[in-house]
Amino acid sequence: MEGQRRLKSTSVLLIGAGGLGSPVALYLAAAGVGRITLVDSDVVDESNLQRQVLHGTAALGRPKIDSARERLADINPHVKLETVRENFTSANAMTIAAGHDLIIDGTDNFPTRYLSNDVAVFLGLPNIYGSIFRFEGQVSVFWSERGPCYRCLFPEPPPPGMVPSCAEGGVLGILPGVIGTLQATEAIKVLTGIGEPLIGRLMLYDALAMRFRELKVPKDPNCPVCGTHPTITEPIDYEAFCGLPSNDGAHTVHTGNDQQPRGTETMAIREITVEELAKLREAGEAHTLIDVREPNEYEVANLGGTLVPLSELQARYDEIPREGRVIVHCKAGVRSARAIDFLQQQGYDNLENLEGGITAWSDRVDPSVPKY
Repeated sequence: MEGQRRLKSTSVLLIGAGGLGSPVALYLAAAGVGRITLVDSDVVDESNLQRQVLHGTAALGRPKIDSARERLADINPHVKLETVRENFTSANAMTIAAGHDLIIDGTDNFPTRYLSNDVAVFLGLPNIYGSIFRFEGQVSVFWSERGPCYRCLFPEPPPPGMVPSCAEGGVLGILPGVIGTLQATEAIKVLTGIGEPLIGRLMLYDALAMRFRELKVPKDPNCPVCGTHPTITEPIDYEAFCGLPSNDGAHTVHTGNDQQPRGTETMAIREITVEELAKLREAGEAHTLIDVREPNEYEVANLGGTLVPLSELQARYDEIPREGRVIVHCKAGVRSARAIDFLQQQGYDNLENLEGGITAWSDRVDPSVPKY
C-alpha cells in the first residue's frame, strides 16, 4: 500500500510517445502513477505501428498525444495526463520539466537526449535513459546526485549521419517494447524507493543472442554538466552541439568531423526540387544520382541511383564524379545535405541536394515509389 501511495503522489515527465514512450506510458498508467506529462509533436504514421503500440490504425494522421490520451485514459482514468504538443527544446525544457519527480527519455535523437540529461542535472532529477538500434538496446538511470549522467558516458555525440534513426536503419518492432518496459521498471523502482536502480550501470540487450550484459559507468569529475566544476549551467544550442542544422530553416550543415570545428559556417548547398529532377530525367539530360541512404532503405524504395551510404562516404567518396552534374538524395534531404557538406570540403563543386528526398518524389512525382 505504501508503494502504491507513493506512485499516486508522483509526477513523471515522459519525452516521446513513439517506440519507447508507448510501453513506458502504458505501464506507468497501469501502475497508478499520479501524473504523467507527455511531450510529443508528431502525428501517427502507418510506418509507426509495427513498434509504437500506444497507437492503432484508427489514429493514423492524428497527433500522437491525442491518441495516447485516449488509450491511457482507457487503461486508468485516475491518472492526471497532461500533454504538450511541442518539440522539447532549450527554450521550453526547463519550464516543462519543473514540478516533476522524474524524467524518462523516450526519444530517438541526440540533441534531445543531451537536453533531457542536462535538464535533469539542473533540476536534480533522475533521468531514465533508453535507446534502440536494429536488434540491440540500452537502459540506464542517470542521476547526477547519486551517480553519473549521460554526458559522463557519452561526452560527445557521434558525427551526424553515423547513427541512423529507426526509420533509416530499421528496428525489430518488439525491441522498443523490451527496452521501454525496462525503463518503466526502473522508473517505478526509483519512484517507490525499492530495489537497486541502474545508477552507474549500463544494461545492454542483444535480442538476436537473447543476452543481457552490464557495464559499469563511473561519474566523470570533469563532466561539463555534473562535474566538480561545471561549465554548462543552463540549456545550450543542442543542434549545434550535435553538428546539426539549427531549427531556423537554414540549409547550412555541419559535419562535426575533424576538418571543420563544429558550429562554423559551410558553403551554401544548391538544391533541386523533385519536379526539376523529373523534367531533367524525362529530357535525358546527363547527370549522376547518388543515394546516401542505408542498403535496407534502398531495397524498400529507390530511384535507380548509385548507393553510397553516408556511413561509408568518408571511405568511398572518390567513387563520386567531380565533373558533370551530381544530384545527391536520401529519404528527406537531411543526410544528403550532410553528405554534400562533407564532399564540398573535399573540393567538390558540382553537387545538388534533392529537396525532400525520395519521400517528396513519392508524394509529388511518382506515388508508386513506396514510402517508409
